[in-house]
Amino acid sequence: MTTTAIETVPRGGAWLLEATAPDTLFTPERMTEEHRLILQTAREFTAEVNEHTEQLETKDWDLTRELLRRAGELGLLSVNVPEAYGGLALDKASAAIIAGCLGQCGSFSATYGAHANLAILPIRMYGTEEQKQRYLPSLVTGEIVGAYCLSEAGSGSDALGARARATRQADGSFVLNGEKMWITNGGFADLYIVFAKVDGEHFTAFIVERGFEGVSTGKEEHKMGLHGSSTTPVILQDVRVPADNLLGAVGKGHKVAFNVLNYGRFKLGASTAGGARGAIGEAARYAAGRRQFGQPIASFGAVKHKLGGMVARTYALESMVFRTAGLIDETLEGAAAEDGGAVLRALEEYAVESSILKVEGSETLHEVLDENVQIHGGNGFVRDYPAERHYRDSRVNRIFEGTNEINRLLIPGMLVKRAVKGELPLIPAAKKLQDEVLAPSPAAAPPDGPLDAAASAVGMFRKVGLAVIGLAMQTYGDKLGEQQEVLSFAADVVIDTYAADSAVARARAATQTGAAGAELQADAAASYVDGAAMRVESRARSAFAAMARGDELRTRLAALRRLLKVTPIDDVSVRRRLSEAAVDRGAYPV
Repeated sequence: MTTTAIETVPRGGAWLLEATAPDTLFTPERMTEEHRLILQTAREFTAEVNEHTEQLETKDWDLTRELLRRAGELGLLSVNVPEAYGGLALDKASAAIIAGCLGQCGSFSATYGAHANLAILPIRMYGTEEQKQRYLPSLVTGEIVGAYCLSEAGSGSDALGARARATRQADGSFVLNGEKMWITNGGFADLYIVFAKVDGEHFTAFIVERGFEGVSTGKEEHKMGLHGSSTTPVILQDVRVPADNLLGAVGKGHKVAFNVLNYGRFKLGASTAGGARGAIGEAARYAAGRRQFGQPIASFGAVKHKLGGMVARTYALESMVFRTAGLIDETLEGAAAEDGGAVLRALEEYAVESSILKVEGSETLHEVLDENVQIHGGNGFVRDYPAERHYRDSRVNRIFEGTNEINRLLIPGMLVKRAVKGELPLIPAAKKLQDEVLAPSPAAAPPDGPLDAAASAVGMFRKVGLAVIGLAMQTYGDKLGEQQEVLSFAADVVIDTYAADSAVARARAATQTGAAGAELQADAAASYVDGAAMRVESRARSAFAAMARGDELRTRLAALRRLLKVTPIDDVSVRRRLSEAAVDRGAYPV
């Protein structure tokens, strides 16, 4: 199945340079009938899993495996696998839909993601024909369970610093020694994607079966959250791995690791969006039923402001997720399902967007769940209510799939690299912007309505992002990678720009097509843009202050004031409308 809503396929990062036409965006409102059937299946399975939450939290791995097999029966493990190997070869919009539903399953979501994304995808992308035939059919049914072994005690974010070794043998096999840490599904997986350095130098991927002599797992980690997922060390002691189980080429393990992580980041964004939607419903229902001072707390302005903000930020995240899914799908349209190279190229093209989804998704979910606890008050702090568990379970999202700090360095770093290669005309755009700032600015026509005002603000965000990145490249040159604080400030501007652009374009599309709830979508987009304007200004000021002094800094700040003239909206009224819609529905209202 392919997504056909997008007529043109912009390059990754192109939204930083030009406005987005609403009719080119894939949105939840443009899901096909097949997408809606997948959504229904995934929702029903999510409800089935959540009935077993308490039992899963006791580390009942037999039940976990049974649920994975059930997911396999429903086709939920088959999304990324061609039909030739027992899969369904669905599009990335379908993958986002499923991840969004399972994102409300806490521990099982981590179990599912490690298996369906991090274990299946490397074999599907890099495996030989024999490896695909041998492993994929059993993985997509859940008959065997996979895990992904990259991290070590001394090499988390620095994955290429791994110390696990693979020694070549005369018969072409390899002997692996080392210990991998924090491995999801580690305690009961049947198959491990393991990364080790051949002869201590060449970073390489292997398929390792639990049954290989010398493979063992350590004790379950005592984690803050995700108590219902298995997390253990995987220990390799003189493990002989046949030559046929080399995954990809010797010395090319970084391609396997990082391209798989690109997809994992995209899926994590989808998962966190689903988790946030579920928490909004939970908070709205609680606020409607909890009474204080003789009335439901949902009627209090402070609670409405929280609920409204939760809806607005989730709306922007959800808009980015489906937009990115649509971009990837349109890029893949016409490619054969078996063409793993096409998938890799598409994932690499939108690696910036995937990192944005990972950062914004994990931080949006954290904020939403924090507010959910606050709305629950004392009840949110005890285990009698799920708000407490959701809060603990979400904390790791900012750590795995590459920490948010690492991803904040990657986002502007990848944009700059593409600009230097001439793949993205960022440098001429930054120079043009500099000339524009110095020239007298003509009086702008007043925006026609709140969405036009929001779209105008997004255009300003683009210019600020270009100004920050352009000055950083000019100031630091080849040493820019060492300026992590400035890169992080730039990343935050870019993240807010993509989120605001996606939300506004989606809301405008809903308005143009007369979609149900279009007014509510306009409110959500406008509220997000209002908050983003303050964040963009703050990050840009911090970046300029790090790069300029004296008169130059004053000039840069004056230019910022010219670039960013966003009139605040009445966000109190907007959030009240969003909150009231959520309470009336007892769920995320969009």
